[in-house]
Amino acid sequence: MRVERRVRRGWRAGCLVVAGACCLALDGRRPALAAVRDLAGGGWPTHNVAGLAILIGITAFATILALLHLSERSRWTRRERELSAALAALRGAHDRAEMFLNAERQIVVTWDARGEPQIEGDPSLAFDGMRGAAGPSRRVLAFSSWLLPADAAALEEAVEALRARGTSFHACLNSQSGHSIDAQGLAVAGRALLRLRETTRENRELFELRETLDDARRGLASLAGLLDAIPQPVWRRNREGGLAWVNLAYVAAVEARSREAALEAGTELLDRQARDLIAREDGPVRAGLAAPRPPLRLSAVVAGGRRILDVTETPQEHGRVGIAVDVSELESVRADLQRQMDANVRTLDQLSTAVAMFDARQKLIFHNAAYRELWGLDLAFLESGPTDGEILDRLRAQRKLQEQADFRAWKQGVLSAYRAAEASETWWYPPDGRILRVVAEPNPQGGVTYLFDDHSDRVKLESSYNALLLVQAETLDTLTEPVAVFGADGRLTVANRAFATLWRLSPETLAARPHVDRIIESCRVLAPDEESWLDIRDVVVALESRPAVGRRLNVVDGTVLDCSAQPLPDGATLITLIDVTASVNVERMLTEKNEALEKAAKLRDTFVHHVSYELRSPLTNIIGFTQLLGDETVGALNERQREYSEHIMRSSGSLLVIINDILDLASIDAGSLELQRETVDVRATIEASVRGIEDRMKESGVSLDLDVPAGIGSLRADGKRVRQVLFNLLSNAVGFSGPGQTVSLRARRTADDLVLTVADHGRGMPPEVAERVFDRFESHSFGTRHRGVGLGLSIVRSFVELHGGRVTLDTAPGQGTRVTCTFPLLGSTPQMEAAE
Repeated sequence: MRVERRVRRGWRAGCLVVAGACCLALDGRRPALAAVRDLAGGGWPTHNVAGLAILIGITAFATILALLHLSERSRWTRRERELSAALAALRGAHDRAEMFLNAERQIVVTWDARGEPQIEGDPSLAFDGMRGAAGPSRRVLAFSSWLLPADAAALEEAVEALRARGTSFHACLNSQSGHSIDAQGLAVAGRALLRLRETTRENRELFELRETLDDARRGLASLAGLLDAIPQPVWRRNREGGLAWVNLAYVAAVEARSREAALEAGTELLDRQARDLIAREDGPVRAGLAAPRPPLRLSAVVAGGRRILDVTETPQEHGRVGIAVDVSELESVRADLQRQMDANVRTLDQLSTAVAMFDARQKLIFHNAAYRELWGLDLAFLESGPTDGEILDRLRAQRKLQEQADFRAWKQGVLSAYRAAEASETWWYPPDGRILRVVAEPNPQGGVTYLFDDHSDRVKLESSYNALLLVQAETLDTLTEPVAVFGADGRLTVANRAFATLWRLSPETLAARPHVDRIIESCRVLAPDEESWLDIRDVVVALESRPAVGRRLNVVDGTVLDCSAQPLPDGATLITLIDVTASVNVERMLTEKNEALEKAAKLRDTFVHHVSYELRSPLTNIIGFTQLLGDETVGALNERQREYSEHIMRSSGSLLVIINDILDLASIDAGSLELQRETVDVRATIEASVRGIEDRMKESGVSLDLDVPAGIGSLRADGKRVRQVLFNLLSNAVGFSGPGQTVSLRARRTADDLVLTVADHGRGMPPEVAERVFDRFESHSFGTRHRGVGLGLSIVRSFVELHGGRVTLDTAPGQGTRVTCTFPLLGSTPQMEAAE
């Protein structure tokens, strides 16, 4: 700087000299100018003199400059070198600052004391494509134009606090385009500095790292859950050998309260000696992996019991991991396996199938008793372990194998089973006539197992079965009834000639084994009963429930067939058809006759019912007027008139009884007759019935034997109907008894019933009459004068059954008749109990 000041002073001095010279030349009043003129001889023009003065001034100026330059040159050169070095250093610092500033996408804003911002960096962080323009760079400070509103307001407030009070801040912002911006504000050397840096990629990487960490944590949690689920104790040790983690099976094995308690107490599953043995057996750790080794079989106390464990503990880079497998049952399982193998050997010895096992070297290692019996080989020879080829050679020498044109090639074909991947089946035909099925099954560990089944009996049975089928087919063809058999698949398997003729099926159709649907389609043309055919089809094609079905088919020609579908044990179905046309016709005739008889009976009952009602009214009038005449209220009667009046009264009373019986039966048939139940005194009811029959007994000369105990009690019943029952029974007994005979009436009481019995000693009835005696209008005199309309016993049975009782009849020709009526006791009490 001093050099520059000197140069400027020299420049100013030179200028003054030149200026002075110019002034002297112009004015012409200076002595120097005159001297110059004189020196020039006075012959120069004035303007030449002025020029000369200027030249002298310039020369003086140049001289001064030269002197100054020479004096300061050395000092200027040294200073120039120092300035060059400083400038180079400044440029390097500037380049490093630019490199640091442009190393990442960021903007740096500084404010000096005057408040003017200086913006450096990449403005495209906020406005893409405007990096070099000054105008857009200033727009970076308009935070609301490129940041989210909330973030822009917060940043403006933080920048204001930074510029006003120097308050530093650090914030993470989000731009409107979705980028992440890191904003940092601080005061540096009296200036406010704001640094905006894009951190989108860093945030994304941080998010991915967090996701990876979460996945790793979830994987570890899943692995821990899996280890907790296994029943074997699992543990992990740290570098010092202490327990770092155990699973729940380990906690249960050491009987700890929890996993944390087991880890805190360091409860060991294995004792010190076992752990030392494991430590000595550990392989070297190389690249974080331990050399594999077999598990150690150790004894330990697991959940309070002594167990045998296979322990595997593998060294790792940060410790060791171990697992213990309980193998206490291994020996017992091995023993059980050996026993099972022995049992299998004994079982194979009991089989009728010959079994022989050969190893990979084709040597015999096992054979059962059936194999020895099949080929008749010596036991010592078999136990010596001969090869398969040696056995074949011996069997050929003993002529126990079928003759072969090329035995060597046949033998090689048999031995090729050792190289086969699957089982093979062949048939052997020894010279003794047997038929053997030979199965060669390759063993997984090498070798072959031969199974020899003797199918001679099966082939014979099959031949017999085929012969029986032929006989069965011929037998079915001779039957006149149509017969068909459908298989489990619904197809026709057997059909005789009658079946084909009936439904007009051609031999080609039968030979094609048509399905039942096709057969039904052909049969429906002749017997169009769709519902019946559907039922038959269901039996044939059903899978589970297949009940037998019988249907009647009406053929269009008038023939009636009874079709029966019977399931067979093997899943087939037998269809049989029987011609029942004749029996159906007879059945129709009988049905029509029965219907006619029922209509006649109904007509008879209707007629009797109406006639009875029509007769009852005039009969009541006759009885009433006869009673008036008999009472002589209208005048006295002579003896003959009185006798006639009594006959009219008796005849009217009998007719009224008959009419009442008919009406009662009609009411019973209509279901309108109701019993008027009351407490009926049994003795009084019997005596009232006897009084009604005394006159007839006197006329007939018949006596009565009454056997009624004093304590017979009472009965809950309709007294009127009970008297009517007894009156009818006594009337019949008196009517069929001869003079001098006795009719007995006996009453007995049991725990549940009242039994009334009326017996006579008349002629009795034969069995065929006794069967119909309770039918209506069945009347028989049996040589006596008694002749009724045949309603008495029918009324008796109806009334007794209405009371819930029953009637029995015991009779035989020449032994009389005994009728017993049993009434149930419904709330009845004996008379003596009532008296008490």
